[in-house]
Amino acid sequence: MRVAIVGAGAVGRSIAGELLSNGHTVMLIEKDGRKVRARSVPGAEWVQADACEVSSLEEAQLATCDVVVAATGDDKANLVVSLLAKTEFAVNRVVARVKDPRNEWLYTEAWGVDVAVSTPRVLAALVEEAVTVGDVVRLMSFRKGAATLVEITLAEDTPWAGRPLREVPLPRETVLTAMLRGERVITPTPDEPLEVGDELLFITHADVEEQLQQVLSPAGLV
Repeated sequence: MRVAIVGAGAVGRSIAGELLSNGHTVMLIEKDGRKVRARSVPGAEWVQADACEVSSLEEAQLATCDVVVAATGDDKANLVVSLLAKTEFAVNRVVARVKDPRNEWLYTEAWGVDVAVSTPRVLAALVEEAVTVGDVVRLMSFRKGAATLVEITLAEDTPWAGRPLREVPLPRETVLTAMLRGERVITPTPDEPLEVGDELLFITHADVEEQLQQVLSPAGLV
């Protein structure tokens, strides 16, 4: 997979390093020449250019990229890059960094953003996931908000302890993707019995999260 990362600060370089280690091709685009340090991310292609200019992105051949990551420290720049990547170069997937949480509402399909990543929101979700039992916690949104990754830890009063997954009436278009039990990661099967303390990871829709909560609550047993 070919990935373009706009912004070669600490965040952009870290993302590039992870993607390179996973075997992907990475192009870093940075406007500030002082941040163009090829030795800091060996194996990445470096382009010094203003990614908010269409001509610069054309020269960088952005259309050949499968994913664009807008990772600068400027929300305005990230939004412009996202819009250009999607509308001018038809990039399949655009991931954008939210610098100021107050601007998160702007990071939508209208600006070409497929996935918006806000560090404060992610950290808050991880804190909730670690300490919350019995409630649905949203960890991340996908596909322009059409799908969400949520987690729920089964409480001691769950009605489903000891019962197989096939008996749980999950809401429409809700898929259990993984179960965490102690140090184990379990691939869900219809006959897998649930246990108190299981952490369940679902891909679902925001409009049925409340219904999922009700199904797994003490009153959800039918």
